[in-house]
Amino acid sequence: MSEESTYLLVEDHPDIAMMICDYFEERNCVVDYAADGVTGLHLAASNDFDAIILDLMLPGMDGLELCRKLRNDAAKDTPILMLTARDTLDDKIAGLDAGADDYMVKPFEIAELDARLRAMSRRAKGQIVQETLRVADLTVDTGTLEVSRAGTVLTLTPIGMKLLMHLMKASPRVVTRRALEREVWGDIVPDSDALRSHLYNLRKIIDRPFEKPLLHTIAGAGYRLVDLDES
Repeated sequence: MSEESTYLLVEDHPDIAMMICDYFEERNCVVDYAADGVTGLHLAASNDFDAIILDLMLPGMDGLELCRKLRNDAAKDTPILMLTARDTLDDKIAGLDAGADDYMVKPFEIAELDARLRAMSRRAKGQIVQETLRVADLTVDTGTLEVSRAGTVLTLTPIGMKLLMHLMKASPRVVTRRALEREVWGDIVPDSDALRSHLYNLRKIIDRPFEKPLLHTIAGAGYRLVDLDES
């Protein structure tokens, strides 16, 4: 790797932890390690990492609770990749709802974990030109990353934010599934449920509490963000 990366690994299985630490340290990365959720939350909240590798099942505090506390209480937006043995759509949605950006199902290939972490870090470090995006009563300040609809401030995950900004910039045009996947993951898409999970989560935040839906699925074509009454 051309640039030293710093990662936090929160994993209670010693063999998996050793494999991950050895792999990344051989590549000149710095890896901090915690074997339980409470220690992991303290390290994640008090330090700046390029990304966090977070196991779902942990002693003391599970990965979902750690993720929620880091996002809501500590207000940290460090990219989080969640490791889980559970691969149902509901389990993935629960992780995204808690604030995770990506997930991998155990067992996994260490080279793919490396690629996903590097991609997450690059996206998180990307430069954002400040502007205000608006579709109907939904607005995004790309400088402060504040999202609001009808005066209500909304909280999105980093991937949810990327999807929303891409859809808003394209509005009212339809954006294909592949274009959205490329915007978030490049050419390494987690699985067929990944985009659906994130869009489900995004729709739940920006549409469900309000009278009029803005995010629409166009069968066979993709997705568009638009007020149909104004289009």
